[in-house]
Amino acid sequence: MLTHLSKLSKADEKPAAAEHPESLEEKLSFKSRFVLVFGEINDALARTTCRRLLALAAESNAAITLFVSSPGGHVESGDAIHDVINFIEAPVTTVGTGWVASAGAHIYLAPPKERRLCLPNTRFMIHQPAGGAGGQASDIAIQAKELIRMRERIAKVIARQTGKPFDSVINDMERDYWMNAEEAVRYGIVSRVILRQTEVS
Repeated sequence: MLTHLSKLSKADEKPAAAEHPESLEEKLSFKSRFVLVFGEINDALARTTCRRLLALAAESNAAITLFVSSPGGHVESGDAIHDVINFIEAPVTTVGTGWVASAGAHIYLAPPKERRLCLPNTRFMIHQPAGGAGGQASDIAIQAKELIRMRERIAKVIARQTGKPFDSVINDMERDYWMNAEEAVRYGIVSRVILRQTEVS
C-alpha cells in the first residue's frame, strides 16, 4: 500500500512551469525601479503608473526612474501622475524619450530640474489644453472658463519648473510649441541630455 501511494505521488509530480517572459520582465522592472509612461495619457495608464510608484515607494526610498514617451491625453490623468511623483518619499527622475507632449510634458516636469533628463532624439511640445465644448450656451461658457483656468494652471507649472516668465509661457502655449532636446534644455524643461543608463545618477 505504501509503495503504491509512493508511485502515485511520483506520477502526479509535474515539472515546474517555466516563468512567463512578461512576468520575469515585470519583476526585473520592479527590481530596477523603472516605470514606463508610454502612449496616450488616460485613467487606466494613470492608475497603473500611480500604483507602481506607490508600490516602489513603499518598498524603499531608493530613486525611481520614470521614462516618458507620450503624445499627451487626459489632463486630469496627467495631474494624478504628476502629483503622485511629488507625493511619494522616493525621488523620481524623469527621462524623456520619443516624444514628450502636452499632458506627457506635464508629467515629465514634476521633478525638480536636476532630475529631468532626456535621450538625444526626444522631442518636446507644450500647448494650451483643448476641449470640445458642446451643449447649451451656459454649459459652453462654463467649459470655456474651465479651459482658461486649466491653461493658466499648467502655464504656472511650466513657468515654475523652467524659470520662464509666466506671460512668456502663456504666449508660447498659444500654438503647438515644439522643441528638440537641446532647445528643451535651453527652455529649462530638461537639465541635460544623456546617452547611457550610467548617466542617470
